[in-house]
Amino acid sequence: MSESVVPGPAAWGAPAETGTDTDADTGTAGHRDPRGRASPLTSLQVLRRLDRGPRGLTDAQAEERLLRYGENAVPEWSTASWPRLFVRSLRDPFTAVLLCLGLVSATVAAWGTACVILSLVAVSCLLRSSGEHRADRSMAALRDLVATTATVLRRTDSGGESDPQPRPREIPVDQLVPGDVIRLGPGDLVPADVRLLRASGLTVHQAPLTGESAPVAKYAVDAPGEGSAEGPGVFGRPHLCFQGSSVASGSGTAVVVATGTRTRWGTARSRPGRRPASAFDRSVHGISWVLIRFMLLTPPLVLMANAALRGRGLETLPFAVAVAVGLTPEMLPVIVTTALARGASLLARHHSVIVKRLPALHDLGAVDVLFLDKTGTLTQDRPVLDRTTDAHGAPDPDVLHWAAVNAWWTLQLADLPAPDALDEAILDAAEAAEGATEGEDIGGHGYEGVAALPFDPVRRLSTAVVRRPGRLGTHTLVVKGAVADVLQRCALDDAERARLTALAAREAESGLRLLAVATAERPARRRDYTPADERGLDFRGFVALRDALAPTAADALEVFAARGVTVRILTGDHPGTAARACQDLGIPLGPPGEGEVVTADRVDGLTDAELAEVARHTTVFARCTPEHKARVVAAVRADGHTTGFLGDGVNDLPALHAADVGICPRDAVDVVRESSDVVLAKKDLTAIDHAISAGRHSSGNIATYLRITLSSNLGNVIAMLVAGLLLPFLPMLPAQVLVQNLCFDAAQLAFAYDRPGPEALRRPTELRSRAFLRFITGFGLINATADLATFAVLALALRTTADGTTQAAFHSGWFTENLLTQALVMLLLRTSRTGGGPVRWAAAGLAVTGLLLPLSPLGPALGMPALPALYYVLLALVLALYAAGLAVARGRHERRHVPDGASVAVQP
Repeated sequence: MSESVVPGPAAWGAPAETGTDTDADTGTAGHRDPRGRASPLTSLQVLRRLDRGPRGLTDAQAEERLLRYGENAVPEWSTASWPRLFVRSLRDPFTAVLLCLGLVSATVAAWGTACVILSLVAVSCLLRSSGEHRADRSMAALRDLVATTATVLRRTDSGGESDPQPRPREIPVDQLVPGDVIRLGPGDLVPADVRLLRASGLTVHQAPLTGESAPVAKYAVDAPGEGSAEGPGVFGRPHLCFQGSSVASGSGTAVVVATGTRTRWGTARSRPGRRPASAFDRSVHGISWVLIRFMLLTPPLVLMANAALRGRGLETLPFAVAVAVGLTPEMLPVIVTTALARGASLLARHHSVIVKRLPALHDLGAVDVLFLDKTGTLTQDRPVLDRTTDAHGAPDPDVLHWAAVNAWWTLQLADLPAPDALDEAILDAAEAAEGATEGEDIGGHGYEGVAALPFDPVRRLSTAVVRRPGRLGTHTLVVKGAVADVLQRCALDDAERARLTALAAREAESGLRLLAVATAERPARRRDYTPADERGLDFRGFVALRDALAPTAADALEVFAARGVTVRILTGDHPGTAARACQDLGIPLGPPGEGEVVTADRVDGLTDAELAEVARHTTVFARCTPEHKARVVAAVRADGHTTGFLGDGVNDLPALHAADVGICPRDAVDVVRESSDVVLAKKDLTAIDHAISAGRHSSGNIATYLRITLSSNLGNVIAMLVAGLLLPFLPMLPAQVLVQNLCFDAAQLAFAYDRPGPEALRRPTELRSRAFLRFITGFGLINATADLATFAVLALALRTTADGTTQAAFHSGWFTENLLTQALVMLLLRTSRTGGGPVRWAAAGLAVTGLLLPLSPLGPALGMPALPALYYVLLALVLALYAAGLAVARGRHERRHVPDGASVAVQP
């Protein structure tokens, strides 16, 4: 084998998934048929490409290939250290804005302001990095154990001549190389990507790869054709087994075609590229740029206005910087991190949901389209009996009886470890129908088992031979299996066979899984029964099965609909099967006249824009490969929606990466858990509902804080600008501004612990910069009006002059008014009008501080004397008018911008 040839997709006997028949690893061309199409390789051609026969490698050849290809190991993902997470937190736009303001404050010698801002930056980064580090440690405890050895056929070198007889031996998995011939048995983990050379009753669990828990039949085929695929994608090919899967039953011999990072598993372990910006990232960047524009615009305006009207120069620079700082919600990083960390902590404690990336909790609250697979979420991983019918479609309980006889005696006589899912569903239904108790002869009725031919993936049927009571000298063959294969063995004319085939097709189109049942009487004999005896059968009827619905699915779907979350189904199943599950759960397939199941073939023919248009009125996408799932998710996301995707197999990785929020259950494989943002205790829609609720609560609190703080800050900044231009002195001293900001910051921390009202759960939450700008402008002007009215009150109460005593009284009066208006805003503009213990207590504390601080011993130290009683009387009148104005403005805003009673703090 030339050293330029590295096994890859072409060695599997299938075209590479790049869309051509070229081996993506080597650039070597695969075979083409006379029409120029890619032609799959036969087993012999695969062995030749690997430069090896079915007897395996010699030790020398294996050692040479190990040096050439490297060990059969995949890269391990290491978690980021706590210091690295701390530094990464500084890249958050909000934090970066505050860091710059802190440095600017230090530059103009505003040391108090600089210390406060830089301390808040440190606290925010500490909280965020600690929360994500705890999530990483929780994930480390969930990592899977992997196989350490494999049974391989190797030949030893002796005197320069290799031993012609290969001997099986156990070797470490990381020593496997392409071309090795391995043996697989029950319970073995498949150690590499392999192609089967021989197989006997082999079934494989591919749940780590596909998420489907039912075992998949695998068998060797010499020349795979288009009809050999049992499902969409390469995982459905019966002659290929992949690293990460495990053997459920049977045995096989296979040749290794890919190892290490060239396996499907190894490719999935490689970290994907940079993830597109999530809903949280988009919101943060939008609001950050709004703040940056305001802050960059404010200092020049202050300097120019003071120079033009008052003849002041650079001595007003500290005041200009203070105005810019006053506009900034400096507690925002702390509030965001605390609210998200608290929500993630409650989810982990009460619902065993791990949020690995704190911003993902906000994204969950913003999700308005949730993508699900059918199996394990809407349906359980098992079928149940729907009905049994005769040859004319009429109900017939005898068909269930014969199907149970076949299932029971096949299980008993073929020495199977357990019935497969279909047989188990039939036996459960027979037990319920016939009143048998566990342990009874459910399908026997006194029958005596004679022989059994178990299910074979080539024949696609199973046969039980029984002796019935009173039928001495006669054996009854009971055959059950795929409709086409059973009908082919029945004594029917062509017209009747065609009629039954059409009847079965109609049932299958409705989403039912059909089995045919037939019987035959044969003279008793002692020699073994073979598949050749399965002919001349009498057709009995059909057994129709459907997927068992998940017990919590229907209720969870109703909750999703009430909360504005649209569910989309992405599945590899038959369109009829997926549509049937939706029908049973009451999920509409789309608007009347437009809803339909879209298959992968149609998706292939659509542009991204057309796909987004189709996805607007399509509920189910069937026969999807991993690439189709990712493309649908990306198209919906590009259409302006916030998307979530629930997956648990390696084939779900592209879609998990394409969604705003990747969700997986805890029992998913480690590579999927590492790629997900949220890990559920189990694959249950109820857990997703809890996570969405927690996300909306946290996001609602963040939105409330932003609206209240930004509108209040904007009003104060406008008032400061006007006062700076009209008054012959500064409206507030730097020390007073610092104390005021500290009081604000301490009180606003309560928003992280607030509990929004039920309105916050009705609609997805997303922080939109334009909506915030409209809100803070309107309510900021109301706040500025209250401040200007306070100036008039102070002028009346203090009979303003330019002496120092009056200046101090002015500072004291405006300090008190600022804290009282802030307390009113916190109460009147929060999400819920009821409850809110933390916010109410914080607002009360803020109001008490504003009233008592000038009267306390700290007042004179800060330059704030006691105020006359007349001021408090007039201030009460201003505050009453201010509260009435806020209430009217809030009600008007809700009616105009928030239909259906949703909260202003959630959706403007």
